[in-house]
Amino acid sequence: MPEKLTVDLHPVYRSDRDIDTAVRNGLFRAAGQKVPLLEIIPGKGSGKLRDRVLATLKQPHLKKLYKRVELAPGNDGKVLVHLR
Repeated sequence: MPEKLTVDLHPVYRSDRDIDTAVRNGLFRAAGQKVPLLEIIPGKGSGKLRDRVLATLKQPHLKKLYKRVELAPGNDGKVLVHLR
């Protein structure tokens, strides 16, 4: 079992639908494989993509899959999702 699963959003940053799909698929895959940590990389930039990722993760049906969400210490370009 891998220690963490990484989802890089750089290739899909222009499409809100693709961003939501990538985040949801990564979360479902990590939960299905029982990976303890999902690392989502929206990049640093202006923070709009990171805010979109955090808003997606706040959906009630997705909140059931993880314990907590945090920004990587010292790196605002990564969102760490700790799964149950």
